[in-house]
Amino acid sequence: MTLLANPAAGGRRSAEIAGRTARRLLAHGVEVDVVAGRDAAETRQRVRECVAAGAGVLAVAGGDGMVHLALQEVAGTSTALAVLPTGSGNDFARVLGIPAKNPDAAADILLGGVRRRIDLGRCATPQGADRPLWFGTVLTSGFDSLVVERTERMRRPRGRMRYAAAVMVELGRLRPLPFTVEADGHTEEFEAALVAVGNTSCYGGGMRVCPHADPADGRLAVTVVSPGTAGRLLRAFPSIYRGTHTTHPLVRTFHAESVRVHTPDMRAYADGEPAGPLPLRAEAVPSAVEVLVPEGAATARG
Repeated sequence: MTLLANPAAGGRRSAEIAGRTARRLLAHGVEVDVVAGRDAAETRQRVRECVAAGAGVLAVAGGDGMVHLALQEVAGTSTALAVLPTGSGNDFARVLGIPAKNPDAAADILLGGVRRRIDLGRCATPQGADRPLWFGTVLTSGFDSLVVERTERMRRPRGRMRYAAAVMVELGRLRPLPFTVEADGHTEEFEAALVAVGNTSCYGGGMRVCPHADPADGRLAVTVVSPGTAGRLLRAFPSIYRGTHTTHPLVRTFHAESVRVHTPDMRAYADGEPAGPLPLRAEAVPSAVEVLVPEGAATARG
């Protein structure tokens, strides 16, 4: 097993959890290689080398950003991905059923978990068609993209509250955007506040924006929020954490195997990481990655 540590995720806590987990695995007779990079490029190179060397399991100690980095290398390979959630959002771990607040229980999944194959999303812009990007959670555009950018500029508060604070700020600047969306060959043009494309259900620290997503059905789940007043969206905001917003009159959901999204002068984000400028095409890739989940979990569904 290879344990990928990210000291930047969760501060000192991440390094401590990685070290404790390594000792726990060694005590149970598991051969462990601990690797880390000084930056994203070096870290990805280390992951690539581990996968090429035939690592059976890559365990990532970090948040959704580290998981996203690892997915670029383990997708489509025989290396299984495990997650020790130490980040602020931990949405990929959440849909796998991995506890973020109990490091020892998360480590036990490395010892006694079961392997499941799940879908991933794969996206590319016209400028980067030869360099597709894998994503495990949600691809965001429109209002969501603006919130992610705002969140990255903020230093306080921490965790999911920082995302919520960014939402409040951007609601005051809300404007309708002209979207063109092509889903499985059918094209629509409409105004919307956001279009979210989910392989799994949640992002932003537990916001279940695509509660109809199932990473084992070979489809992407799309949520469209029509433009409305800031007040109406503010009142609907808490329901996103529960996943009950889909009954709101401003919200429309559907599934598609392939989706192309465009609105002018907008960037998209996948797993909270930059995916490039729109237009962007995303597709579901069935059984693209093997993951470790708690024993008894039939599927990894958010």
